[in-house]
Amino acid sequence: MFRMNILSPKIHLKDVRKAFGDKQVLNGIDLDIAPAESVVIIGGSGTGKSVLIKCILGILTADSGTIEVDGTNVTHTPAAQREAVNKKFGMLFQGAALFDSLPVWENVAFGLMQGEHMNRTEAKHRALETLARVGLAPTVGELSPSELSGGMQKRVALARAIAGNPEIVFFDEPTTGLDPIMADVINDLIIACVKDKGITALSITHDMHSARKIGDRIAMIYEGRLIWVGNAKDVDNAGNPYVDQFVHGRAEGPIKMQLRR
Repeated sequence: MFRMNILSPKIHLKDVRKAFGDKQVLNGIDLDIAPAESVVIIGGSGTGKSVLIKCILGILTADSGTIEVDGTNVTHTPAAQREAVNKKFGMLFQGAALFDSLPVWENVAFGLMQGEHMNRTEAKHRALETLARVGLAPTVGELSPSELSGGMQKRVALARAIAGNPEIVFFDEPTTGLDPIMADVINDLIIACVKDKGITALSITHDMHSARKIGDRIAMIYEGRLIWVGNAKDVDNAGNPYVDQFVHGRAEGPIKMQLRR
C-alpha cells in the first residue's frame, strides 16, 4: 500500500479493482494524489493504466474499492450524475483526438460551448488566448486539424484540455508519436501549464524521459497493482527489479513478454 501524508488528497484511490470477464485488470490500487501534484503512472501495455484513468473519469465503473475526488466518493456514481465533479477535469487524449470537421479554435472551445454553454464569441476569445499559452498564433485557430503537424496537433489538444481552467488534468501518452525535440517541447508546455495554474495532473506514459520530467512522483503498475511509488528523481535507482527493467528498457528481467509462436 502506497500512501503519502496528505491531509486532503485531490484524488484518493483505495483498493480499486476492475475486471473484464476472467481478466483482472486492476487488482487493488491504492494511491493518494495531493493538490497541485503531478503523478505519472508507468507500465507496459495492457497493465491497466488507461483503465484506471477511465474509472476515475467515470467512463468505466470500478467493481469495488473507493475513488474520491476532493473528498466526494464517485466510485459508483454514473457519469451522467457527476457533472459537478467532471467539470473539474481536463483530458489530453492519446493521438490528440481532434475533430477533423471543426476548425482548431472550435476544437479548443468545444467543451466551453457544449459543456458550459459559453457563447461563440466569448468561447473563441478564450480559445485563442489558450492557443497562445501553448505557443500557437491566432491564425492557427482558423486552420483544420489536418493542416497541422503532429506536434501542433498535440499543442491544440493540450490547449483544449486546459481551456476550461480545470483543477485536474489527465494526460494519456502525451508525447507518443513525436520526435524527441517536439516531445520535450510538449513536456515543457505541460509543466508550464500545470505548475502555473496549480493543476493536479495524472499522466500515463511509456516515455521515461517524459515521466522523469513532468512527474513529481512516479508509480509503476504491474499485473494490476502498484508495485512501486516514489519521487521521480529516484526512479532510476528504485531498487525494484521490475522498475529497473522497465525504466532501462531491458529485455531480460522479471517482466516476461508473452510472444506467440
